[in-house]
Amino acid sequence: MNYVSTRGGSENIKSAEAIIQGLSANGGLFVPTEIPTIDEAFLSGLTNISYQDRAKQVLSRFLVDYTQDEIDACVMAAYGDNKFDTTEIAPVYPLREKDAVLELWHGPTSAFKDMALQLLPQLLSTALKKTGEKSEIVILVATSGDTGKAALEGFKDVDQIKIAVFYPQNGVSEIQRRQMITQEGGNVTVLAVKGNFDDAQTGVKRIFNDTVYNEELHEDGFKLSSANSINWGRLVPQIVYYFSAYADLVKKGTIAVGDKVNFVVPTGNFGNILAGYYAKRMGLPVNKFVCASNANNVLTDFLRTGVYDRNRTFHKTASPSMDILISSNLERLLYHVTDGNDAQVALWMQSLNETGRYDVGAEVLAKIQELFWADYADDETTLANIRKVFDETHYTMDTHTSVAEYVANTYRTASGDADTVNVILSTASPYKFNQSVLEALVEKDTLEGKDEFAMLDCLAEISGLIVPPALASLKTAPIRHTTVCAKEEMPEVVKAYLKK
Repeated sequence: MNYVSTRGGSENIKSAEAIIQGLSANGGLFVPTEIPTIDEAFLSGLTNISYQDRAKQVLSRFLVDYTQDEIDACVMAAYGDNKFDTTEIAPVYPLREKDAVLELWHGPTSAFKDMALQLLPQLLSTALKKTGEKSEIVILVATSGDTGKAALEGFKDVDQIKIAVFYPQNGVSEIQRRQMITQEGGNVTVLAVKGNFDDAQTGVKRIFNDTVYNEELHEDGFKLSSANSINWGRLVPQIVYYFSAYADLVKKGTIAVGDKVNFVVPTGNFGNILAGYYAKRMGLPVNKFVCASNANNVLTDFLRTGVYDRNRTFHKTASPSMDILISSNLERLLYHVTDGNDAQVALWMQSLNETGRYDVGAEVLAKIQELFWADYADDETTLANIRKVFDETHYTMDTHTSVAEYVANTYRTASGDADTVNVILSTASPYKFNQSVLEALVEKDTLEGKDEFAMLDCLAEISGLIVPPALASLKTAPIRHTTVCAKEEMPEVVKAYLKK
C-alpha cells in the first residue's frame, strides 16, 4: 500500500514519507492506494483487548512500511505512562438506552486531538529514522483551538522537530488560549493571527505551496510538515477509536457483532468524521454518519445540496473548534466517492480557491448521502441543550458535544430511525469551555466577577467532575508567547522563529 495525492501527480510514496511530507507537492492530500478490509472475526477479536492493542491492529493495516515492533513502540509511547486519565483511553458512556457518548477528551489537553497528537510525534520520529531524513522538520499548525495545544504538547522537545502554531487572535476560548500561550518547550512557538481560523489555515497552506519559500528553507536545513488532519499521520490514529467504541458496545452487550450503529460527529474540518468513513470502508458496521455543525453550517448545506460555498458570513460561536468555512478533509472523501478521479477533485479545489464554491452534481451527492446526514445547532440551541441533557441525565457536556447530541435527536426525528444505537462523539471536556457551559447551567448573575479559574471551581461543584490538573495549573503558569501577526506576515514570522 502506497499513498498518492488527491489531485494527481507522480507522487506514489510509503506512509512514512507521507507522514514526513504532510501535504503533497501539488497541494493535494495523501490518501492510501487501497483500503484494507476486515471481517467479523476481526471485530470479535477486539472486544476483550486494550485500547492500545486495538490501535496496533488497526494501524498495522495502513502503516505497512512500519514494522510491528515500531508500531507497538509508537502506540505504547502515545497511550501508556498514564498520559490519559482512564485506562480505557476513550471510554463509552451510556447516556440513554439507544444513545452512547464516546468520550475522546481524557488525554493531557482535555480534547479529542490528543487521540491523534500523542501518536503522530511517535510516528513522525520513527519515520525520520526509517527514511534517513537529515533535515530538521518544521511542523506548521493552524488551530481553531484544540489542535494547537495538543500538537504543542505532543511535539515539545522532540528531537529534530520544531513546531509553530497559529491561532485566530479572538477565535478561541480563554482556556484554549491560556493553554497555548503558556506552553513550555525549547522547540515551540505560538502566534496569534489577526483574523479567523480560515485565515490561519489558508496562510499555512500558502506557505506549504510556496515552492521558492520551501527551497529557501531546505537550503537552511529545514523541511515543512503538518500536524493538522491534512497529514495522514494525524488522521489514521482517529480511525482506531471508531473500532474501539464499537468493540466496547459489544462488550457491554449493547449491540452484537454485525449490528449497525450511527456515529454522530461534531466537525468543522471534516477530519474526525472522515476517519469514521475509513473505518466503514474497512468493514465496520455503520448505518449513518451524522455530521453536526454549528452556525457555520457550510457542511450541512453541502451534504444536503452538493454545493460547497464558503461565501457566507463567518460566525464566532460558543463551539469555536467548529468555526470553520473551509473543510480541508472533505477533499479526501470526494476522491474516494469519485473512485479516485483526481483530475475532477483538482478542478473542484481550484474552483473553491478561485470562486469560493464548487458543485459536485447529483450523482456524487447521491453517493455521499447514502452514508452521511447533516444538521446544525446555533448557540441558543446549543446552550439550551446542555441544560436539557443535564436536567434529564445529570451528564455535563461541552458545547461541541451538545451540538452533536442535539443533531442526533433531529436525525432520529427526521429519519424515523428509532432503533439504531447512536454513538455521539464527545470532543472536549466541559472544562475547556467552562464559561459557555456555566451560562447554560446557572443564572447569569452567578458568574458576575468570576474569572476563568473561579468558573472551573464553579463547574466542578455543579457537575461533580474533577477539574483536570493541567487546566487548573494554568492560573499560575507564566505566559511565554505573545507574538501577534497579520495573515500576510505568517511566512516571515516562521523564518524569524527558525533563525533564533
